[in-house]
Amino acid sequence: MRIQLPSGTPAELAHPADGSTDRGLVVVPDIMGLRPLFDDLVTRLASEQGWSVCAFELYPGREDLEVADRLAAGATLHDDRVLGDAVAAADATGAGTVGILGFCMGGMYTLKAVSTGRFHRHCPFYGMIHVPDEWAGPGQGEPLGLLADGDASSVLAVIGTDDRWTPPDHVDELEAAGVSVVRYEGADHGFVHDASRPAHRADDAADAWGRVLGWLAG
Repeated sequence: MRIQLPSGTPAELAHPADGSTDRGLVVVPDIMGLRPLFDDLVTRLASEQGWSVCAFELYPGREDLEVADRLAAGATLHDDRVLGDAVAAADATGAGTVGILGFCMGGMYTLKAVSTGRFHRHCPFYGMIHVPDEWAGPGQGEPLGLLADGDASSVLAVIGTDDRWTPPDHVDELEAAGVSVVRYEGADHGFVHDASRPAHRADDAADAWGRVLGWLAG
């Protein structure tokens, strides 16, 4: 069901059929934001895992932006607002123990969310390890800097080795910071979460989901 977070940001919330809220999960979408792909994912994760799950829009009030415009507007996003929405989404689940996962830009914010101390486990899928130059702005803190404010050992990162958004030297830095990294050889950006994308790799996606869900359940 659609809800509004205290900031006014739209979010999608689903509870398991038995109404349990013992465990929660926040999902941070890719740059294209909240859409049917993520509505379906929230519903499926709640049903299959028995967790209360909430995803929220990265560009509230600008949901109609196309991908090129969203890429260009990355520098206008502010960590305080996005991470505040992530914490509010966690609260919306009603659960005390809440994990977080995110994809692409959402993966970058999943790394940054370590600094909030709200989440027990963090799973970025191909999240940017340094803020891309085109997204640099006064509200964008560096993921590795924010990661250092929390517990890096709470992070399991899913990375494709052919992803230009996560070059090997950046991934080495992430691992050196104490993050557990799973590399998928030859995988490109976005290979897990959207089966309609040319980059999708079904076997690797299934393996990554198994690892991430097991990590979050720990």
